[in-house]
Amino acid sequence: MADPKGFLKTRERELPPRRPVSVRLMDWKEVYEARDNDTLRRQAGRCMDCGVPFCHQGCPLGNLIPEWNDLTWRDEGRVAIERLHATNNFPEFTGTLCPAPCESACVLSINQPAVTIKHVEMSIIEQAFENGWVEPQLPGRLTGKTVAVVGSGPAGLAAAQQLTRAGHTVAVFERDDRIGGLLRYGIPDFKMEKRQLDQRLAQMTAEGTRFRPGVNIGVDMSWDELRGRYDAVVVAIGAMVPRDLPIPGRDLRGVHFAMDYLVQQNRVGAGDEVADQITAAGKHVVVLGGGDTGADCVGTAHRQLAASVTSLAIGKQPGTTRPDHQPWPMSPTLFEVSSAHEEGGVRQFLASTVEFLSNDAGEVRAIRVAETEFLDGRRVPKAGTEREIPADLVLLALGFTGPEQGDLEHQMSLGFDERGNVDRDADYQTSREGVFVAGDAGRGQSLIVWAIAEGRAAAAAVDRYLEGETMLPAPVKPTDRAFAI
Repeated sequence: MADPKGFLKTRERELPPRRPVSVRLMDWKEVYEARDNDTLRRQAGRCMDCGVPFCHQGCPLGNLIPEWNDLTWRDEGRVAIERLHATNNFPEFTGTLCPAPCESACVLSINQPAVTIKHVEMSIIEQAFENGWVEPQLPGRLTGKTVAVVGSGPAGLAAAQQLTRAGHTVAVFERDDRIGGLLRYGIPDFKMEKRQLDQRLAQMTAEGTRFRPGVNIGVDMSWDELRGRYDAVVVAIGAMVPRDLPIPGRDLRGVHFAMDYLVQQNRVGAGDEVADQITAAGKHVVVLGGGDTGADCVGTAHRQLAASVTSLAIGKQPGTTRPDHQPWPMSPTLFEVSSAHEEGGVRQFLASTVEFLSNDAGEVRAIRVAETEFLDGRRVPKAGTEREIPADLVLLALGFTGPEQGDLEHQMSLGFDERGNVDRDADYQTSREGVFVAGDAGRGQSLIVWAIAEGRAAAAAVDRYLEGETMLPAPVKPTDRAFAI
């Protein structure tokens, strides 16, 4: 245990301060200031090292949280990163982007604010990179077997690193011009600077993983051809088909999917020239969708100097306390103010979009919204409550419906489940022998921590398929879901 009386002496959560809004809106750097070691040790010392650590179950990766909390409190960072890397290939990604279901399951959160697990995790990996403790882990032997991983998001990267370390020759194919998937193109730089991705890719390259950006499997090379060249294939293409809003005016200029907007800004941040960039500069921006992608659009629009930013969510505003139907240790739905919402703009709930309104040039000028009412379990616009909101740019951040199916179905004859995800068995294998699927492509849109966990588990399944047995850990099964009681 860390400090036996830590949770009694320090009863409040202390998080790293965010940079002042007026300062951080002038750049694209991460919003948090440097972490204070004394604060981190004090917060790590609040961990009770419970007899039954529910944080383990709350985390799909099964992170050894009490162990590295204790090591952080004892200022043993070198050992702490070893315990963290034992279950998580990329703690710098989860420490930045994961919503921390482990904290919702923290036993201390029954009657106190939870331990700041996520920020302790981030401090461990930052210290490790600063001190050169993150080193390539070369395989002890090569198996002579080859694996193709299609998709370079967190699931694909996790699978690739595990399989490379098991001695297989692994090539990661990515249709974009740079490796990283959503980590590269989709997550704003102010949320995760790309240096974190680049330093991890450097480690993987040194370990022997081969990266093939700019190769669109299904177009540049057929899926059948890929399967013929490699002993096994891992499909980790994500669930990138966006949910549309087919209402009058949807085809107007100025109405875009959120990811089209965010990816272009990522490219500009990387130094690329983007023709006809979708920009919020000087415009009245309306973001439809109240999730993380919507918040990313809000923060991006602020930095592009939008005239105004309005976020609309069709549902009710969540409460600030845990609802009765989501008791501990479940992950509750709570009202949160993200760093992007903290920077300004208007948030409105129970807002149903009825129509996009046009000017004479065929561009969106406003949206017509109505109050949401619930009829027979459906959310519908309430008659007589319509109003207009000025909008020069509308961004649809309504989630995703699943993976792109066309080439997988036509070239590989893969099956899909009732939710549109790639069908798979208990070992992550699809209907095509030797072809496996990991992450959102098989699970549906989910959290980054699930993607990494599935990448690790799929890697173990592939290794067993190729070698007959495996020493790789398999933290989750395809049927696993979020913590429930």
